[in-house]
Amino acid sequence: MSRPAHLSARSKARQQALNVLFQAELREADPQQVLRDQLLDADPPLRDYAVTIIQGVIARSDEIDGLLREALDSGWTLDRLARVDRVLARIATWEMISGSVPDRVAIAEALVLAGELSTDESPAFLNGLLAGVANRQPLQLDEVTATHDEDVAADQATS
Repeated sequence: MSRPAHLSARSKARQQALNVLFQAELREADPQQVLRDQLLDADPPLRDYAVTIIQGVIARSDEIDGLLREALDSGWTLDRLARVDRVLARIATWEMISGSVPDRVAIAEALVLAGELSTDESPAFLNGLLAGVANRQPLQLDEVTATHDEDVAADQATS
């Protein structure tokens, strides 16, 4: 999956949230502390939606991980997922259960970031996993692109 030409403000916020949550997981640090540190030091500053995502993922971590475990194929565990994929799955799941964006947008945005930041297999794997969380069919590639483009256009219209 190639890098999209434009990222919406929400896409950039998702990437910031990914960076903070990934850093906390990598360092085995308290994500609240990593967030506090980033709020003081981040350049550029963390976007409001990034903070909302991070706080939401932290607050609902047990529920999110439970949904992901239920959607994983037998033989797979959350610990077995690549860190970046695990964090992206948590962010997208939070977006879906919080109702902050439609399920297809949460999934498409996770797949775009996975295409940029993870392995070649990650977008397809996450697509299946997140479709299981959302109880829907996986997105087709053209649907991912169209959904991302719609999200960018909607973001630009409100800016």
